[in-house]
Amino acid sequence: MSKIKLVIITLSFFAFISCGNGTSKHPSNAKGFAAIEQDLKNQFGINAYYVDLKISHDKSIGNMISLTVTDAPESLKMGTYIYSKHTSWKQESDVSLEVPKGSKAADFMFQLNDKINLEKLGELVELSSKKLTKEKNINSPVLDMAFIKFPKNGDMKKVEYSISLQPENGGTTFRFYYSLNGDLINMNF
Repeated sequence: MSKIKLVIITLSFFAFISCGNGTSKHPSNAKGFAAIEQDLKNQFGINAYYVDLKISHDKSIGNMISLTVTDAPESLKMGTYIYSKHTSWKQESDVSLEVPKGSKAADFMFQLNDKINLEKLGELVELSSKKLTKEKNINSPVLDMAFIKFPKNGDMKKVEYSISLQPENGGTTFRFYYSLNGDLINMNF
C-alpha cells in the first residue's frame, strides 16, 4: 500500500471519529437508543453502574447525554459525564455516595442489561410519539428528554422510564411514564 493511501485512510478515520457522527446522531427510536447503549458500554464498560442517565435531544445539536457512572460501586466514587457533539465525553464532576450502613452500594445503582436497557426506552419513545400523534393530532413530535428514573431506595419495582416529547417546532411538553416492563403508568398532557 502506498504511503499516500495510508495517510488518506488514517486522516479519514480520525475525521470520522472527531466529527461526532456517532452518539449525537442516533435517532430517537429503539434502534438508535440500542446504539447509544452500545456506545455507553464501549465508553464506560459493560459492567458499569449508573445512578442517573438522561438523553436529551436538540434539533441543531443532536443527542446530549448526562450520566453518573462507576465501574467500582463499592468505592462509593462516581463520575458525572456529559456528552454532546461539541464536547464528546467530558467529566463534569466527581461524586461520592452515601449508602445506609450494612447495605451494598450496587443495590442503589443500575446496570444496562436485560432488565433495564435503552432499546426498551427507545421503543417507548416511538410508542409515545404514536400515542401523541393519535390523541393530540401532533404530527412528528420530537424527543425533548428520555431518562431512567431509578428510585433512591433501589427498589427495582419502582424503576420508571420517563419520556418528554414536544411538537416539532417547540411548545407544550408532553410527558409519559412507564414501568420497567413498558406498561404506561401516567401521561401528562
